[in-house]
This record gives sequence, structure tokens and C-alpha cells, in this order.
Amino acid sequence: MTTTRRSFAVSAFAGSLVLSSLALSLPAAAQVSPTEAQQIATDAYIYGYSLITTEVTRVQMSNVPKVEGLKGPPGQFINVPRYPPADYRGVSAPNADTLYSLAWLDLTEPQVFSHPDMGNRFYLFEVVDLWMSDSESSPSKRTADGKAANYLFTPPGWKGEVPAGVKHFPVATRHMVIVGRTYADGTEEDYKAVNALQAQYKITPLSAWGKSYTPVAPPVIEPGYSMTDKPQSVILAMGTEGYFNLMAKLMGGVAPPATDDGAMLANMAKIGIVPGRPFEMSKLDPAVQAALKDIPQSALKKIEGNKDSLGEMVDGWVVTKGLGTYGPATYTKRAVVAAFGWPANQERDAVYPNTQVDSAGQKLTGANKYTLTFPKDATPPVNGFWSITMYMIDQGWWFVPNPLNKFTVSMRDNPKFNADGSLTLYFQNESPGKDKEANWLPAPKGDFLPMLRMYWPKETSPSILNGSWKVPKVVKAD
Repeated sequence: MTTTRRSFAVSAFAGSLVLSSLALSLPAAAQVSPTEAQQIATDAYIYGYSLITTEVTRVQMSNVPKVEGLKGPPGQFINVPRYPPADYRGVSAPNADTLYSLAWLDLTEPQVFSHPDMGNRFYLFEVVDLWMSDSESSPSKRTADGKAANYLFTPPGWKGEVPAGVKHFPVATRHMVIVGRTYADGTEEDYKAVNALQAQYKITPLSAWGKSYTPVAPPVIEPGYSMTDKPQSVILAMGTEGYFNLMAKLMGGVAPPATDDGAMLANMAKIGIVPGRPFEMSKLDPAVQAALKDIPQSALKKIEGNKDSLGEMVDGWVVTKGLGTYGPATYTKRAVVAAFGWPANQERDAVYPNTQVDSAGQKLTGANKYTLTFPKDATPPVNGFWSITMYMIDQGWWFVPNPLNKFTVSMRDNPKFNADGSLTLYFQNESPGKDKEANWLPAPKGDFLPMLRMYWPKETSPSILNGSWKVPKVVKAD
């Protein structure tokens, strides 16, 4: 099975030990100026942001005694049974296409993930490691046939026997998360069908495979930080020393760095940030200490300043691709995703173009009426399915309350095509008329953002992945 770039884990860890030995022999703080130390620390902070964000999220979601709400102990699935209501204000840009199922795994002992026969239904079980790398081989409608399957997830360096009928899935870190998405059409009948599938998603320790097994939650621990504050706030509160201490601890144990991270590791060693070793600010030159004091704030500003670099603007639509797999050239992109869109899908599984402007470059507002028309035979080219979700903009992106309780428009609405074979959708606050409501996406009275979700986009032309297909512009009605 193809794995992420982190399947190198053992050799990477060995490499980090070599760097540790090298750093021990160097009077690191004396070799760099405060300015150089500040630059190294900033780069290191950005490099580790995905790791720290995922770790904090893991602890906050799984360090609990039982499954409740959106939290659950390791090895147990958290299943969301319905789409969020119109007044939901939890995670920004909520989904009304797929129901979520999420499980955190501790691979100290290998774990087996099982799902039932999914039929022809779209599904994706996104496998994400602590570095926020999303495997291109994640179980899905794209990578498998939909039949019942079992996957053995193993930690770095594991050597053992894989049970018959089980697919081996090496993971590059000792902790990981499965972010499952199962298509549901929003009807009560289909919700029940998906809930029945969700009830069969399960995790079994390898030692219990083939036996009767009831999960037992591990003891709840005191993590040393808030279990309720937003991860970004928790991370800022760690300060420079706390952040780099946690980062070094993780890299020296459960989350070995990648082999192609060597240059970054060598630079970090110059200021005493080494996998498996405590980072002690007090041992640095006072001038260097002063230069590193505000690194969390300045590095986060740099991450925030790169938010717009995630995607390219194509005819008014922001199209973000190239997520899920990262390397030295994309540390900043990875950090931005960690801060604003954790974790993120591989583009082969999903692409989410969005726009806030019309064809004239003017901001979209419910005070106007708009149309979006797909030419004949040019609806979004996908192997899975597509939909457009309407969001009101209010310190986040949220569903728009409306009389139809309709948050998306897609082929499941049985929209009416025009006589020439094209398809026109209506983005406006008031109904365009009963005969057009299947094509209507209700907008708020104020500013709004439509997001096109393309699940399992086609890779051959026409394709949004190679730029041979583009989302049509949103046009203001006369």
C-alpha cells in the first residue's frame, strides 16, 4: 500500500539522533547572532505548527472518559448523526453533504479499522498523522471498491504479522486520526441508513483481532493546558520555551521528523531545538533570549499573513490545491492549513473553490440577485459528486436560515436544466419563483460566500486539477 512521505519513520528518527549528537558537541547559542536566532526560531515555529496543532487537538478531543458530543476516547468512533442546524456556530464552514465519523488512535499497539460494505455510496476515511499529512491511500470510494474492509494501522518501525484479509497501512507517527465522511442526502430515511453504517465503523487492537472486544477508555490525564480553549489560544499560551519543548519531545518520540526535513533540523539545532532534548531558554545568550521572547506572536502573524497564498484566484474563485502532502517548500502552507483549515483533504479526494465576488469583481451581497450558469455538459467534472453551499459571513462562514431549510444546491435537488442543456443556479435572498426553487440557493440579506465542493474530482480533462475546467463566474442579474 502506498503511504505518505513519512513512511521513512525509522530512518528519520535515526537521522534525528545523529543531529542530536551533533548539536551536543556545538556551543549553539554562541554561534548565532540574535537576528539569526530569531529567523531560525520563526522558521522552526512555522515548521512545527501542524504538529503542535494536531497534538493539542488530539488531546482536547480524546482525553475524555467516554464518547460525548464531538469528543471520544482513543480507539472509539465519534459519529455525527445529522447535519448541523441553521443556527450552528461551532466549526466554521459546516458541511451538509457528508456525515462525519472521527476516531483518534494510539498505535503503541497496532489497531485494526473496519468498515462494512458501503455499496455505491461515496465515503472517505481520511488518515491523518500528527504532522497533519493526509495519506493519498486513505480508504475511500476512490481507492477501494466499497466492499467491507479491514485496515491494520501500525506505528513507525513496527515489524509483525498482518492477519489474513487485513490490509497493512503503515503510519509515520504513533498517534493518528481517522476523519470519516459518509454521503447522506439529508432525508430522514437516508440519515438512518448512514447511521446504520456508522454504527459498524470500529477499531480493534491487533491483540484482540478475531476475538470479542469491548473498548476501554484509558485514564484521563492532566495535559498542562486548557481542554476547552481554541487550539490557537492554547498554543500561544505555551510561549517560546513551552512550544519548542513540546515540539522536541514529540519529534524525539511519537512523531519522528521526515527525512527531507534534515536542513530544518540542522538549523534548529543551532539554537538548541533538538528532537528528544529539552529546549532551555536560560542556557541561551541573554540577547538571543530577548530575540526569541515574542516568537509565538510574530510567527503566528506570519502564518496569518500567508492565508491568501493557499489558493489561486481563477475567474473570481479561490481554488486551493496541493494540500495533504507537504515538504520543505510547503512548511508555511502546512502551517496556514493547521491554523485555518485543519486538517485538509488531498486534492484527489476533494477541492473546495469559493468566491466572494461577482463577474465585475464586486462583493456578493443579498441585496442583489445573481446567477451561475454551467454550459451544456460542463457541470463540475467529478467521479463522486458536487454541491454548492451558501454561507453568510459573520466572524466565520455559517449556514443561512431560510424557509426551505436549504443550505446547498446539487444534483440531489433535481434542478431543472435550460432548453439548451445548460444549468442555471440562482443565488439570492428571495425565492426566484416556485418553478425555479430546485435551482435556488437561498442567500442572506448581507454579504455571502458560495462554496463549490467537488468530491473526487476527475483527473483527466476537463479537470479543475489541471486547470482545463473552471468554475463559471457569478453574474449579477439586471
